[in-house]
Amino acid sequence: MKHTVLSFAFAVTASSALANGLAGFEAVTFPVAYQDALVSGAIWYPATDGGTAVSIGDNGVFHGTAVQDAAPIAAGPFPVVLVSHGLGGNIRTLSWLTAGLAARGAVVVSVDHPNSTTQNFDLRAGLDHWTRVQDLQTALDKLESDPRFSGQLDMTRVMAAGFSYGGWTALSMGGITGNLAGYAAHCAEVGGASSHCADLAEGGVDLSGLDAAAWDAPYKDDRITMVAAIDPGLVYGLDQTDVQDLVDDVLLIGLGEGADRLLATDFSATGSDFAAKLPDPKVEVIAPASHFSALLPCKPMGAEILKEEGDDPVCDDPEGSDRVAVHDRIIAKIAAQLGL
Repeated sequence: MKHTVLSFAFAVTASSALANGLAGFEAVTFPVAYQDALVSGAIWYPATDGGTAVSIGDNGVFHGTAVQDAAPIAAGPFPVVLVSHGLGGNIRTLSWLTAGLAARGAVVVSVDHPNSTTQNFDLRAGLDHWTRVQDLQTALDKLESDPRFSGQLDMTRVMAAGFSYGGWTALSMGGITGNLAGYAAHCAEVGGASSHCADLAEGGVDLSGLDAAAWDAPYKDDRITMVAAIDPGLVYGLDQTDVQDLVDDVLLIGLGEGADRLLATDFSATGSDFAAKLPDPKVEVIAPASHFSALLPCKPMGAEILKEEGDDPVCDDPEGSDRVAVHDRIIAKIAAQLGL
């Protein structure tokens, strides 16, 4: 579940001309209660022409996402989406999703979660999953109080969305509660067959020594009306009481089937069977694909560069898979859930 990909610069590469239909983009920073340093993030929004065309996340491995920096916001109101990246990722890794939803007609906020981003990673501290909820809650507070955006928000449609560990963050904001004992029992049973359990063992993290009261506490934000979780993590070992307060409108998106399915995020009957615990989830399984198909599209030399760097093979999609087509399908499903 950890995405130790080649270090991303916050690549903002200026272009001389604007392309029609690009989402607006604004980088933001804000304080959070649990740490001294500011959290960085971005607002992605429906825009009119007038900004500067830039590419977010472009580097030697990945193609970036085109947006308009500092463009005027279009007339709303628009639904709101809070987006959480995976463990070891960052807001650039999901820029295809945040910009794609903004171009469809949503105001989207994403943040770089301290202790679990590409550049700021601490395996043990990153397990304090509730701090990620605090990041997004604070970002939403900031958005609601910003006079440039506050009048353009439809607060009857507020979605928490995320990928991998970020999928858990979204579910947590929507009302699910953790079950540390259950997850520890899962890791004890499957061991290295789960990439996340393997990472914890390699990092010397003993789940039984963590704060169960904090792990299992509710972190629901009542502003959230729907959840979209792409290959969500931490969904093993849950019981029915852990999902009883989850919002009704839930979309689960799974990436890959059979050998291409990542055990750590498999919510089907062959994995955690998490989907069966929900009363009426929308479930979409996309194949051929793999867990890392949710990252930015790779450049031709991307896989070779990662191999030389000794990094995870996140550019190695299954045969017949089209990463851009996978992204388009995910955007379409989430946009439909938002009513766009």
